[in-house]
Amino acid sequence: MTLTSPHLGTSSGWTDARLLYALEEAVEKEINRHLKVYKDWMPHEYVPWSDGRNFPGLFEDGEAWDRSQSKLSDVGRIALVVNLLTEDNLPSYHHEIATLFGRDGAWGTWVHRWTAEEGRHSIVMRDYLLASRAVDPDELERFRMVHMSEGFESDNRHSMLHSIAYVSFQELATRISHRNAGHHSGDPVCERMLARIALDENLHMIFYRNLLGAAFELAPDLTMQAVRDVVVGFRMPGHGMPGFERAAAQMAIGGIYNLRIHHDDVLQPVLRFLKVLDIDGLGPEGLQAQEELGLYMNGLDAEARKFDERLAARKARLEARAAG
Repeated sequence: MTLTSPHLGTSSGWTDARLLYALEEAVEKEINRHLKVYKDWMPHEYVPWSDGRNFPGLFEDGEAWDRSQSKLSDVGRIALVVNLLTEDNLPSYHHEIATLFGRDGAWGTWVHRWTAEEGRHSIVMRDYLLASRAVDPDELERFRMVHMSEGFESDNRHSMLHSIAYVSFQELATRISHRNAGHHSGDPVCERMLARIALDENLHMIFYRNLLGAAFELAPDLTMQAVRDVVVGFRMPGHGMPGFERAAAQMAIGGIYNLRIHHDDVLQPVLRFLKVLDIDGLGPEGLQAQEELGLYMNGLDAEARKFDERLAARKARLEARAAG
């Protein structure tokens, strides 16, 4: 484990090792809370197995996939593939947090528990997509191989505070993406499945958000800098998958995840809950980070407003074209 982060210098007296030790009690508290409220569920119960049939290959009665077989809307299919490929990289995510947080004590307990819960998400989504014939199975597997072969490396350069800040927002972003994908999927079975996944993601967000709050109490200046860096440079973990930019654009237009959603439903709730922009008593570096964070959020809101206007204009054009 890297004991001194390139972000967390020793001038403040805090190293990653000291912070890990100091936050251990908070981690244990959050694990106990999480286990009390977590409701166990079985992925196979959410899959429409009776819709399934053989694909070509080893079975003589195999039926080739065709887009008409899918009940999903186009944007729902795109979103599910993006979300599944993101979940598929779980081995890389596990390596990241196990390296940063360790595999001993309360930290290790959480690392393994989180990994086990997240594993259910890729299992149920893939089973649903294949059983319901929602996607081309060959293309899906090729995408998985490419994406997982690239692996995943976070943008946080192995700072544990940056990692805690990142997952506080990312888990909520994933929950919102799953929830909205379900709403726009066109299939009640899919919506029910994604709603169940979203419940897990929300609990994971609460765990990390509360841990981030504990970090603010211990090291407010360093935590404020980490939050500023993460918010300003935020990218979803699936950004490296094949065709991500185009898929992200289609999901933005389709109302699954865009600038307005990112600002209003992901960044603002965490910042507001922790009162990040109202924290006082900061040193010069923490105060500067807080001011820069506030300016960035104002700028992001303005960009989201422009996006909303473009989206409304596009909708009006399409409606006029349909009426004509």
